[in-house]
Amino acid sequence: MKQMPDQEPQPRPPETSLLHISKWQKLILSLLLVLATLALYDPVTRAPFLNLDDDLYITQNSNVRAGLTRQSVAWAFHTFANTNWHPLTWLSHELDCQLFGLNPAGPHMVNVLLHAACAALLFWMLASATGMTGRGLMVAALFALHPINVESVAWIAERKNVLSMLFFLLALAAYGSYARHRGIGRYLAVTVLYALALMAKPQVITFPFALLLLDYWPLRRIAAEEKHAGIDRFGKGASSAVPSGTQTEIRALAPEGIPRSFVSLVVEKLPWFALSAASALITMKAQSAARHEELPLWEHLANAALSYAKYIGNTFWPANLAPMYPHPGRTISIPAASLSALAILAFTIFVVIFRERRYLFVGWFWFLGTMVPMIGIVQVGVQAMADRYAYIPLLGIFVIVCWGAADLLESWRVPAAVTLATSVIVLAATSFALHRQVNFWTGNFTLWRHTLDITERNFIAEDNAATALLAQGRTDDAIQYFRRANAIRPGDPVSALNIATYEQQHGNLPAAIDGYRKIFDLTADPGLLALAHVNRGYAYLALKQEDNAKQDFEAALQRQTENQSAYVGLGLIAQKAGDWDHAAQDFGHAINIQPTPFAYELLAQVLESSGRKEAAEAARAEAQRMNSALTHGAAAGDPSQAPHTASPSTP
Repeated sequence: MKQMPDQEPQPRPPETSLLHISKWQKLILSLLLVLATLALYDPVTRAPFLNLDDDLYITQNSNVRAGLTRQSVAWAFHTFANTNWHPLTWLSHELDCQLFGLNPAGPHMVNVLLHAACAALLFWMLASATGMTGRGLMVAALFALHPINVESVAWIAERKNVLSMLFFLLALAAYGSYARHRGIGRYLAVTVLYALALMAKPQVITFPFALLLLDYWPLRRIAAEEKHAGIDRFGKGASSAVPSGTQTEIRALAPEGIPRSFVSLVVEKLPWFALSAASALITMKAQSAARHEELPLWEHLANAALSYAKYIGNTFWPANLAPMYPHPGRTISIPAASLSALAILAFTIFVVIFRERRYLFVGWFWFLGTMVPMIGIVQVGVQAMADRYAYIPLLGIFVIVCWGAADLLESWRVPAAVTLATSVIVLAATSFALHRQVNFWTGNFTLWRHTLDITERNFIAEDNAATALLAQGRTDDAIQYFRRANAIRPGDPVSALNIATYEQQHGNLPAAIDGYRKIFDLTADPGLLALAHVNRGYAYLALKQEDNAKQDFEAALQRQTENQSAYVGLGLIAQKAGDWDHAAQDFGHAINIQPTPFAYELLAQVLESSGRKEAAEAARAEAQRMNSALTHGAAAGDPSQAPHTASPSTP
């Protein structure tokens, strides 16, 4: 293995026009970066909630819809809903509902602002850490404007991605401050910010390993490599060689400017490694209820190799980006996976040999390492990869591209004007691609129809396109998509449940009941199981089989304690039996979960039947106030004629 020379050549002065700019000039560049991000993402602010997880996270989540209450805050810290523990993300969604209600424009704008803030912070960090403002600005601009990041920004349920990224970058910035002036306060600041990042999304679990890379470059804290730091220690001048005894000394808080041994740097980060381990254990517990794909190890590894290559390909040619890439399973191409693995190994050897170009080494291992938790060695869900997983890892590729291109242009003595023009052209092309990708996310059917056009055998996209059509009232068009999804994957519970719902809506109750019965063998998801029980309960109710209907409604409440439709069904059964007290109690539970004029009208009917005229008038007035009072006939027939549909979800 090639050894590092004891003394590196002094770097050429890069980017003369941007190297010594003032803080005010950096601030102006940051504002321009933020404004460009806000302008190009503006169409997102007029987009609806996405029919993939946005319902589970927001629109149908009673705890989130309640806003910031004592109960909802406590729930955020205790729940493993959606197979995740991310209390900070739940709190941010609750704050959205507190401020904006269920208007999607608000949370969309918050996502865009968080992404823009991450880009500005990234620019300041890179410019300060390396002294190379132009290169840092280009990396931040690529991060801000690259279309592969649209998924993380335009999808409200992916608030966890942009929020964890913000705290991840703040933790990195705090670590830079700690590296300059070590102290317990700065160390605690890093710890708190890293904990907050984990509480937004555990994707940042590789944080301590990323810090070791930064210790190599640009911080140059590793003693064996630290002879001449040049300008790369957060803007400091070159440091002189220090005695080997000092270099290898292991202390948690060594004085500023003194290099550390690799072992001491690892020891320094042990509390952060402990946080990573704790987050991993919590995540495994949260995902223990999720259904993992039963695939052999070789398929996981093959898909990981292909995914690494595809992420790089999508970085340089982001033409066919989708919110869901189906896992190929047993049809995975072994030759393609082997070729990808060989290419990854070859480039890894290359960056190790030429590690004096430290940005190559750090950028590449940043990409490989921070992607590990999301690369699919442990498969959760049915996706092969996801654009949102590249949000942090691609920073490494952007650094390699920007620093490598700048070095190459300097070695060719390309005029600064040509370099600037090239950068503008690249960013213009990236912005055009971003504008195109953003527009796909402005409507549910538009997004999923595009996804079906660029992917194959994508049953999730079929399900979601169908759900979007249902929202438009196009039931007959939607069922064709559900049937295609079911043909692609017969074990798909979403399409199976919706096909049964379609049969129920068209009066074919025996076929619907048989379809709901199959759902219980296809999924362990409590929401889908509760929905199957509720819909089957209304089918039994239409067939006047009240005992079977009651069993289903009660089973639904065991799966999902706050199921409004199940309480309405139980109330209807009690009402038919003349049990006014139990009927009023059930309708009251339904109203507490989700007030609707339909439930208020039913409550008014049973209160009136039990002789409580004044209370009945108040309930009916509330129904009228909600501007949709129902007649007795509609109240009795509506639930069994309009069963609920199911939407897919993704980890």
